[in-house]
Amino acid sequence: MRRRTPPPPSPLPQRDGVDPVRVRLPAGDAWATVRDHLVARLAAGAGVIDAMLDAGQIVDVAGRPVRRDMAYAPGMYVWFHRELPDEERVPFAVDVVYQDEHVVVADKPHFLATTPRGSHVAETALARLRRELGVPTLSAAHRLDRLTAGLVLFTVRPEERGAYQTLFRDKRVAKEYEAVARYDPALDLPRTVRSRIVKERGILAAHEVEGEPNAVSRIELLEHRDERARYRLTPSTGQTHQLRVHMSALGVPIFGDPLYPVVTDPVPAGDFRQPLQLLARVLEFTDPVTGREHRFVSPRVLRAWSSYEEWAR
Repeated sequence: MRRRTPPPPSPLPQRDGVDPVRVRLPAGDAWATVRDHLVARLAAGAGVIDAMLDAGQIVDVAGRPVRRDMAYAPGMYVWFHRELPDEERVPFAVDVVYQDEHVVVADKPHFLATTPRGSHVAETALARLRRELGVPTLSAAHRLDRLTAGLVLFTVRPEERGAYQTLFRDKRVAKEYEAVARYDPALDLPRTVRSRIVKERGILAAHEVEGEPNAVSRIELLEHRDERARYRLTPSTGQTHQLRVHMSALGVPIFGDPLYPVVTDPVPAGDFRQPLQLLARVLEFTDPVTGREHRFVSPRVLRAWSSYEEWAR
């Protein structure tokens, strides 16, 4: 099998910890100019593309500005910096719990996206850590939902990223989560939940369907106080929103979940009062580069457990 040639390095530096956008001109297209292709491909509009070209903001592999009349060349790469959205700052720190020359393990707060996506770009854990640690090569080996807090593994060296991603792909990372939800004395726990979960593009919530299970979660009751309970959740698969779907299906949806069991109206920007009570508590693996045995535990405390009245108001 022929190995894919990696793309050339970016001629543009990062901006605010965010990589420039890289566009490869595909083969088979018959555009007259690079400009015509970018106008058709990108949602920015002709006026924006022309203004960027005129300002020298779109460059080729050598860092030279692309002219409006530059001929289309299949396989050519161009780079530019996107206009950053006006993002609401998440007023909680990303805590580094471990760092060496290969990896960084960070404890991400609720509401902060792991990596740039959609309207969350500079205000993400990855961009923040690149700026704060001064490590522009930092990359995420996996992701947590924006609303979920807890441990995330980042890699330092691009050439080693694949080795760490393979750990997650091959299920060689032990992960434990913690959640706070309603206590149901009739719920028989511990138990292993198996189902088939489907997440459709453009639909906020995932849902269970008939068929071969693709999502497996171990659910355990840790303790309870009156109508609240603290649960340990151990997934052995990684479907989108898997733990949230499974807890909701058991009749104990996680406190603060805006999607399960029903999708609720979005909260106003800057409203950080009731975070989803789901935490990636434990991350355990053997380092594929150094051979070290790692076990990390987040010290965070879910507020609906420690101070429910404060969280709920």
